[in-house]
Amino acid sequence: MSKAPETILAFRAQLDEQRWDDHRYYHHCLINQSLHFLSASTFIAAYMLMFHDPALASLLGWGVAMTSRQAGHFFFEPKGYDAINDATHRYKEEIKVGYNLIRKTVFMTLWALSPLLLVLSPTLFGLFAPLPGPMGFLRHVGLMWLALGIGGLLFRTFQLFFVRDVPTGIVWAAKIVTDPFNDFRQYRGAPMRLLKGERYDRSIATR
Repeated sequence: MSKAPETILAFRAQLDEQRWDDHRYYHHCLINQSLHFLSASTFIAAYMLMFHDPALASLLGWGVAMTSRQAGHFFFEPKGYDAINDATHRYKEEIKVGYNLIRKTVFMTLWALSPLLLVLSPTLFGLFAPLPGPMGFLRHVGLMWLALGIGGLLFRTFQLFFVRDVPTGIVWAAKIVTDPFNDFRQYRGAPMRLLKGERYDRSIATR
């Protein structure tokens, strides 16, 4: 008897678990959820644009989607004791499957500083064909950010193979790639709830 159905069920169960842990630990604030909705909408647009113009899609993804997404985590999500999950912020950071705030700080620093390489070498030491003017510079930045994003995904995936196990790494990679669609569905109501005066998502405690 084929084990494929069991493997698929195990994959989906772990994917649901990673998504639920990410939501219950890191998305209490409705401002954060609203920014994730903005991020998800932008990422979906960038996904569609990727087939036509990868450089522009990357600029949109990093410049709007990623910055709004991480701003929600860094500036609005509570960092104190999590009474709902009976967990400290330190504990949540230690068990985080993907990029915790320390790893995100390093990653976003690399993102912010990477255009300096193009200031030193507009062709990135011969990797890019010369493109004149500000738009040429921006297109090279977009391609470099695209490589950084793919590299960051692959790096953490392979790292998880060793610090956790191979299935965890594969599931996490699938989660990251599909997060925009899941976040769009899950957080589409957050902006309206925020406008109505809610600040935190109390429904997390009901599951």
